[in-house]
Amino acid sequence: MVSRAVLITGCSSGIGKATAEHLAARGWTVYATGRRLQSIDNLAAQDCTTLALDVTDEESMRRAVGVVEKEHGAVGVLVNNAGYSQSGAVETMTMPKVRDQFETNLFGPIRLTQLVLPGMRRQRWGKIVNMSSMGGRLVFPGGGIYHATKWGLEAVSDALRFEVAAFGIDVIVVEPGIVRTGFSSAAVTALNANQEANQDAESNQDDPYEDFNASVEETTLETYVRGPVARLGGGPETVARVVERAITARRPRTRYRVTAAASLLIGLRRVVSDRVWDRLVATRFRQPTPP
Repeated sequence: MVSRAVLITGCSSGIGKATAEHLAARGWTVYATGRRLQSIDNLAAQDCTTLALDVTDEESMRRAVGVVEKEHGAVGVLVNNAGYSQSGAVETMTMPKVRDQFETNLFGPIRLTQLVLPGMRRQRWGKIVNMSSMGGRLVFPGGGIYHATKWGLEAVSDALRFEVAAFGIDVIVVEPGIVRTGFSSAAVTALNANQEANQDAESNQDDPYEDFNASVEETTLETYVRGPVARLGGGPETVARVVERAITARRPRTRYRVTAAASLLIGLRRVVSDRVWDRLVATRFRQPTPP
């Protein structure tokens, strides 16, 4: 019998939590995971099986996949959702923070995919959903490291789609735009922490990116929370419904854009040159300049 058990990462809040709730309510067998079990306890009361899974820890990933395979034979659907954003000028990002971002947003999903693929190949059926972002197709200043992880996830997905198609496995990229979760707050918090770390490191030296980072914080909050662009977004349940549509489709699309913001901005980026895009983002961000 073909397993259609769903393993979802990053279910403590936002898109992951909404997707676990939505799929479980519609009869899917859902394994909702998070780095700390207490952060996903509430999902156990909503017909989800909860597991601890840290996408930066090999043994944690192996254990979670092993539980699903023991009970169902294979992971039928993998939703690589765990991820986060941190903002700041590339020069100001410490390398430990850069590595942490890649471990969570890119290397973890790659390794988890490797772990579930043998079971999917054995049963000749599977769906791998990689939660990218409109930020995997366009770049805003101050988000270079985050965008790099999402562009990487898109590239891996394109290669993987070809490599596993003959085994009955679909690889699906979901590209949310503005989604009202704790995403923006986390990005701003990381930006402020990074600024403080750099100020400590540079003692009394002037920070050439101080005004720029302030504009990144202001633009992030305006875009996701209080500005007119926020009206082009949606809640995490919007993404959950798209995930369900993608994994139920007999022949799913390779990419699903979610929210009007994603469709508008990805479409715009496709038709304008790099220089025009730079001029457009300059209307929202203060470019760093020499003193």
